[in-house]
Amino acid sequence: MTPRPPSPFHLIATMCVAETLGMIGIFTFPTLLPHFQDLWQLTNTEAGWINGIYFAGYTIGVPLLGGLTDRVDGRKIYLIFMAVGALAALGFALVAQGFWTALLFRALAGLGLAGTFIPGLKILVDRLEDKAQARSISFYTAFFSIGTSLSYFASGQIHQWLGWRWAFGIGAIGATLALALVVIVIRPVVRDPNLVNTGLFDFRPVLKDTKVMAYILAYVAHMWELFAVRSWMVAFLAFSLSLQPKYSDAISPASIAALASLIATWASIVGAELAIRFGRSRVVSLIMGISAIFACGIGFAASLPYPLLALLVVIYTLFVQGDSAALHTGVVQSADPHRRGTTMAVQSLLGFASAFASPLAIGLVLDMTGAGKTTVSWGMAFIAMGIVVAAGPIVLAVFSRKS
Repeated sequence: MTPRPPSPFHLIATMCVAETLGMIGIFTFPTLLPHFQDLWQLTNTEAGWINGIYFAGYTIGVPLLGGLTDRVDGRKIYLIFMAVGALAALGFALVAQGFWTALLFRALAGLGLAGTFIPGLKILVDRLEDKAQARSISFYTAFFSIGTSLSYFASGQIHQWLGWRWAFGIGAIGATLALALVVIVIRPVVRDPNLVNTGLFDFRPVLKDTKVMAYILAYVAHMWELFAVRSWMVAFLAFSLSLQPKYSDAISPASIAALASLIATWASIVGAELAIRFGRSRVVSLIMGISAIFACGIGFAASLPYPLLALLVVIYTLFVQGDSAALHTGVVQSADPHRRGTTMAVQSLLGFASAFASPLAIGLVLDMTGAGKTTVSWGMAFIAMGIVVAAGPIVLAVFSRKS
């Protein structure tokens, strides 16, 4: 007897859980950044390279792997590159000894993400329709934050208990479990090779679509801020804590980052629902505008009492993440149904190029303004995040007039 395909609920739940497990190692390095800077004597610029190279690996892989999902079942690509991600985490745990080896394995891990994030989303899009499809995009995107939260928390705790090599090892275990889950639950589908008659790297139809490009460029601004915050937030909180020894027993920076990321998951889902009710462009623009204002001030607040700063960081993260699902849904549902994989490849190519550049840029700003050892230095770093995200609402307004 042929097994019945999973229901929409089980399909979405499976992919969200697999996404979360596969991401356990994604922010291990940023979480342990202060430790690695001491251990390997890394400058802020070198740390920025290791943070950013992850997204460079993603950016190199996603044009091919995202576009390929218009021709090949995303499940095949997903399984291969989840294995790549597991091997990258294991390699870091066993072999990494300094800047160059860390750079290599983090780049490989980014390639693993390129072959799982968009193909995983395409697994859902290809198997669901209408409202179930829209909900799947929102939840899958939002669960990125749960994966981020788990990565921050697990990395910090495992490092305390067993050391940094085991912190990366748990990432390899999570990716292996994700691979097994998808093998067991998700059934293969056959893609129609005649659906798309353009070349694999022919992005022209996407680039000419002003409605799609409005959301993609706003997503680029969003990704600049999102991954700069995720890469440097623990270090920022650690700096604030160093100014206030009396709070040495307070919740650790890694735990605050994990909590903020977890709460932000629901902000993303709420943002998507508000976008459906009040208009996607309007809601996204409001969220991005508030986030930009927060960014331009929060770096200068490092000397505030640590519990108050931690609360402000959590609130700020709600706005950083609040537009994420709405932007993803805007891109997918504005796209030509036969080119959704290619459209998401363009989105990810540009978005994660921004995610690669922003941690490096923030590291450079920190080094040029006091090496992250002063409040002014951190204030300037966060302004560099806020200026870019403030461009998002401008892009949406300009392109909406052209569409």
